[in-house]
Amino acid sequence: MRNARDFMITVLVLALAGVAAGALWSFAAPRPPYVMTEQGPRLADPSTQALIAADGWFAVVTGVVGLACGAAGYSVSRRGRPLPTVVGLAAGGLLGAHLARLVGEAVNVGAVSVTASGPSASLMPGPLAVTAQGVLYAWPTLAVGLFFALEGITGYLDSPLRRPFGGADPYGPLSSYDISGR
Repeated sequence: MRNARDFMITVLVLALAGVAAGALWSFAAPRPPYVMTEQGPRLADPSTQALIAADGWFAVVTGVVGLACGAAGYSVSRRGRPLPTVVGLAAGGLLGAHLARLVGEAVNVGAVSVTASGPSASLMPGPLAVTAQGVLYAWPTLAVGLFFALEGITGYLDSPLRRPFGGADPYGPLSSYDISGR
């Protein structure tokens, strides 16, 4: 029962963080320029870098949040129940990234960086969207990866195999060495 509770709390906290990450992504990412035509809005410059930049900003925002969640999840689970936290980081990271995408696409709070190139051009900022679906995995991958890295470092530092001979240094203290070779 406690494992299910730890899992659900982790997923819910990450879902709430996903809403905040979506608003932050919407604020930071540039909007692609669109031009209004008779057929409706069209991408003004098909070679624009704004679509790629939006994906990059999504990966940065969710990656940083994923690292923070991984560190927080590790510090909270130090009391002895890491499995529900790790599974919660993976599931909650996926849910949080999905919610961040939905919120970021719905909330347009970012700065408009579209300029008209001529007197008859009616450019407008386009909608924010994730075009590279792989960036949705930045959050859970970095959260779980940092958790396992911290667990591995702690396990290595606490390992009795790291200190042979009962924890004593087999060569004695460093002050007893004669560096000059005498």
